[in-house]
Amino acid sequence: MVRTQIQLTEAQFEALKARAASEGRSMADLIRASVDDSLRRAVGPTREERRQRALGVVGRFGKGPADLSHRHDDYLAQAYR
Repeated sequence: MVRTQIQLTEAQFEALKARAASEGRSMADLIRASVDDSLRRAVGPTREERRQRALGVVGRFGKGPADLSHRHDDYLAQAYR
């Protein structure tokens, strides 16, 4: 790990200290987790995260016609008429 120094407002410090105590974690651990989360959101979801989200919606939008997998192009064309 690399040692670094940051400056926090009094309110940030107190909130971070309280959260660390309530979760039984160090302030440094919470800061590292927050930085990781911020960097991950800036880059976007990983391929695996996108896959998991896509799988999570399977079957949530009702059932379509029984032959939908075979005639999807026909149904799509009908939808755009």
